[in-house]
Amino acid sequence: MRVKSVELENIRSHVKSTIQFGSGFNCLVGGVGCGKSSVLYAIDFVLFGDPIGRSFEYLLREGEDACKVTLQFVHAGKTYVLTRALRRRGKSISQDTEQLKLYEDDKLIASLKSGAVKEQLKAITGLDKDIFREIVWVKQEQLKELLNMQPRPRQTRLDELFGLSDYEVARVNMLGVQKKYEGIKEGYEQDLDILGMDKLQAEYHKSVEEFSRIEGELEDLKKKLAEAETDFDKATAKLESLEELKKQTEELKRKETELQTNIANIIGICGKLASETQRKNTFVNNITGQLKTVETQEKHHRETLHKLELNPKQTTDELRKHLLTVEEQIRSIGGEQEAAKKEMSNNQRRISSLTAESKCPLCLQSLNEDYKTGLMERLTQENSEREKRITELQTNLDELENLSTVVSQVVSNLQTLTPRISDLRNRIAEEQQSLDQLSVELEGKQQQEREFRGQLDVVRMEIAKFDLTKLELARKLRDEAFKQVTKLENDLKSKETRKQDVATRIEELKQRLDVAQQKMDRMKKIGELLEIVNGIRGAYRSIQPRLRTEFVTYLQRMVQQVLDDLIGPAGPTLLAKIDETYTPIVQSEEGYERSTNHLSGGERTLLAFAYRLGLGQLIMQARTGHGLYILFLDEPTESLGREDGSIDRLAESISRLKAIEQIIAVTHSEAFAEKAEHVIRVEKENNVSRVSVEG
Repeated sequence: MRVKSVELENIRSHVKSTIQFGSGFNCLVGGVGCGKSSVLYAIDFVLFGDPIGRSFEYLLREGEDACKVTLQFVHAGKTYVLTRALRRRGKSISQDTEQLKLYEDDKLIASLKSGAVKEQLKAITGLDKDIFREIVWVKQEQLKELLNMQPRPRQTRLDELFGLSDYEVARVNMLGVQKKYEGIKEGYEQDLDILGMDKLQAEYHKSVEEFSRIEGELEDLKKKLAEAETDFDKATAKLESLEELKKQTEELKRKETELQTNIANIIGICGKLASETQRKNTFVNNITGQLKTVETQEKHHRETLHKLELNPKQTTDELRKHLLTVEEQIRSIGGEQEAAKKEMSNNQRRISSLTAESKCPLCLQSLNEDYKTGLMERLTQENSEREKRITELQTNLDELENLSTVVSQVVSNLQTLTPRISDLRNRIAEEQQSLDQLSVELEGKQQQEREFRGQLDVVRMEIAKFDLTKLELARKLRDEAFKQVTKLENDLKSKETRKQDVATRIEELKQRLDVAQQKMDRMKKIGELLEIVNGIRGAYRSIQPRLRTEFVTYLQRMVQQVLDDLIGPAGPTLLAKIDETYTPIVQSEEGYERSTNHLSGGERTLLAFAYRLGLGQLIMQARTGHGLYILFLDEPTESLGREDGSIDRLAESISRLKAIEQIIAVTHSEAFAEKAEHVIRVEKENNVSRVSVEG
């Protein structure tokens, strides 16, 4: 089976999304809560139609009255399309059977009835709900669930998945049949007709003696029965006390499981907080680098002011005031230049007038030659001095204009840089505050983990105090006392009945001889039947461990094969051994054995993945006759980080895995998604999920 596409309408945060999948490694990637896992929930729903919890509330989009999922998949060269829908009716949500349809190459093969669709789907793919949810769909934080289980619960669970527990159930059921016929046979074996069939003729003469003897025996049995009932009451009281202690111990075990779950959850949260802290650190470093760059630019502009012999610490407002002063100086110098030029022009006209005639250019009186010559020299000297002054003023004007240009540019740059520096500093302060809060939260979670571990140690110490052998011994003593009471009661009733029957026994002798013969025949048949039942129960008892041994052998091979494929030729060698409780043990090349608890995080994740994959292949072979051809992974990177490369190694390992036709993984890790052949990005905006396919 290979999924080609799935269409979601009003499923959780998906209003209408169509997702195409290819062969090999597919990866749905996106942030937390963006709608990635909704795709897997939708596929589970469209395949089997059963809610994961008590209702379908988790599937139907809030505020909507109907939703629909359409799945297209390929199996054995044929294309199938399956649609399933939900509709809100009052306060409840149920399937809309009108839209339940299954097509095979455009031909309708099942509809309307969920049972018919399930039967067709199982006939086509071999999948049912239990196999899919236990084997095909590895849910979030459940990749290592089987590794973390205790050996005996793990053996019991896997025996159920392999179908081995059916033999034990059959053997236990046969025990009831065996006990029934053993009771009948025991009754026949104690039957007085059978035991004394050849002596029935002589019993008449012994009836009176037997009557007297029975009375004595009845008195003795009553005394023994009273003693046996007292012993039974004492044994029952002791057993009830120990069973109450067992209940308390079981409650402690439930608390142990709860604490283990809490610890696992906190470890996951700590991993996320650590990742967020690292991201925040990187972000703060980037902003700090930007701030340094901007501050360097500001410093450069301040140095420019210093080179201009201006106070580099002035604000932009102070610099603008200085610019106004410079501009006033420029206007003043320009005015002085114009006045000097005007005076030079006037003097030049006076000189021209004196040259033409010997009259004063102002009062028009006649001048002698000496006065005229002196006046012309004085005017010429004044023009020469004014020309020098104009040159000095122009030099000052050029310097002031250059100063104005440079300062204006600096002011403009500082106006841009100053608010940016302030903004960057504020952002750094805000991010640092957020980073500090994350650190406090991480420390709090780590402290909570330590507290839970302390509680777990205390609970385990209390559990260890309970001695199961005492309970078993008390139960055995109570059962023996009960059997003794029952036997004495039966004997007492038998004797009382015997006492009543003795008086009429002589008249019934012939009839009892016939009946006794029938009982002998029946007892013989029951004996033969018991031999058959014992043989069947013995076969059931012996076949289960033999089959388990075979499963373990094949499982070890499959796990090792998958592990080798995952690690690749360049990776470290990990040799997996599996015992009779399906517990994996890793053996090094030197022959040293290690528990899975002593593996590194990356090794443990690879082993857990290989273990789940090997189990999936073997269970699918045992239950359906073919291997595992599709696998769904929900956040398989739990407790992994990119710093140690564990996420990259897992993703590379999955990308090398060719034993499974199609793998669909859901992750928030960009590093994990980089290794996928097909990347499907899921984003959420305004509570609506958007799906896009990357190249």
